[in-house]
Amino acid sequence: MGEWKNGIFGCFNDCTVCIITYFLPCYTAGKNAEAVGKSCFLYGCLTCIEPIGCILRSTIRQQIREQYSIDGSFGGDLLCHMCCPCCALVQEAQELSAGGQSMNR
Repeated sequence: MGEWKNGIFGCFNDCTVCIITYFLPCYTAGKNAEAVGKSCFLYGCLTCIEPIGCILRSTIRQQIREQYSIDGSFGGDLLCHMCCPCCALVQEAQELSAGGQSMNR
């Protein structure tokens, strides 16, 4: 199994995604969901409603991990989104971008 290409605090490796996520986390959450076959609009909207949003973002993170064979657990995904939600979203977007899926899709 692999690891994330960027650490959880590697947010500033891609300043554009970092800034977008800081001001519009729902956009990044929606695009990350779209990359794993979910509705961008629905997940973008629902991730703003806590605690549902935290759980939904964690399930998307789990799917990204599985898609890219990254070690981890749902509990770890949930913890990331509870403690550092913007950092987790950026890390996921960076992983998707490294895999050939940019936020412009």
